[in-house]
Amino acid sequence: MPARTLKEYLDREGVRYVTIVHSPAYTAQEVAAMAHIPGKNVAKTVVVRADGKLALAVVPASYTVDFDMLQGAIGAEKVELAREEEFQGTFPDCELGAMPPFGNLYGMPVYVARSLAEDEDIAFNACSHHEMIKVPYKDFERLVQPHVITFSVHA
Repeated sequence: MPARTLKEYLDREGVRYVTIVHSPAYTAQEVAAMAHIPGKNVAKTVVVRADGKLALAVVPASYTVDFDMLQGAIGAEKVELAREEEFQGTFPDCELGAMPPFGNLYGMPVYVARSLAEDEDIAFNACSHHEMIKVPYKDFERLVQPHVITFSVHA
């Protein structure tokens, strides 16, 4: 089960979480619908390349990354969407496209849209296209220590 490593990490850190199993879904909006959670409360993890280094940009499912805003907010010269072949081996315990927003587990910075930080909980893919996890945002923030900035626009 791909989510095992993530769950073991959450258990070790004393985080209370809820696991939500759903029919296979491949977009964040589909995941939100399957789990009956509003799109603004489901985190979409986007792998970006900022000045040549991989990072995670995390936005609500109903939003998209504004690359110009992200670039300005982090002071990078260039920020763009990473190609799958660039990060395919980076998340060995995850199905492609189902990465959780825990960049700390994969050695990369995490940029979280300010609108997600305003919610009590955060829900996200649990390394598969049929399972998600919901945790209190304060626990996510404690573990990941993301950079909370404004860089997303409603889709």
